[in-house]
Amino acid sequence: MALPRSLDLTVAQLLDELAGPVPPGGGSAAAVTVAMAAAVVAMAARASLESWDAAAGAAAQAETLRARAAPLAQHTAEGYEAALAVRDGVAALVPEKRDWEIGRVFSAAAEPPLEIARVAADVAELAAEVATRGEPRVRADAIAAATLAAAAARAAVTLVSANLTAVDGDPRVAEVERLARIAGDAAARLVG
Repeated sequence: MALPRSLDLTVAQLLDELAGPVPPGGGSAAAVTVAMAAAVVAMAARASLESWDAAAGAAAQAETLRARAAPLAQHTAEGYEAALAVRDGVAALVPEKRDWEIGRVFSAAAEPPLEIARVAADVAELAAEVATRGEPRVRADAIAAATLAAAAARAAVTLVSANLTAVDGDPRVAEVERLARIAGDAAARLVG
């Protein structure tokens, strides 16, 4: 996916980029989803300023998480594009060297989706706090944000695992699964 370097896309432009014929749409979509979830949490916290003493801090934390998530759409795309380029460019190498090069670049490509899961877990937990302590009229929004973050974390499990298929027992797979559980549990507490 050749996402533009700028995050200044319209929603229609972003959807067109995601629908294009070149992967990786899933990682970029997950990153944007986490950024949107963080933005909704920031809104819900700001709507709670008059009724919750910690609302300003929650809004600031949500903005920080949004700032962490948004660039991951580009980083995920770049990492995966680099991995595909190396995979396609090393066919002439001896098998051991080829496998090492492919493993190295796909290992690096697993890092942005892992970071998506890290941010998503934080967003889901913050959303749960805002839903619980914030203004009741925006509780549903905070729950929606937690659910979106949990879904993005779950998507990151698939992406990290796919990039690390050559490495049995890589601890990053266990980490991303743990983060997805944290995010999922935060969302489930709100709707269960």
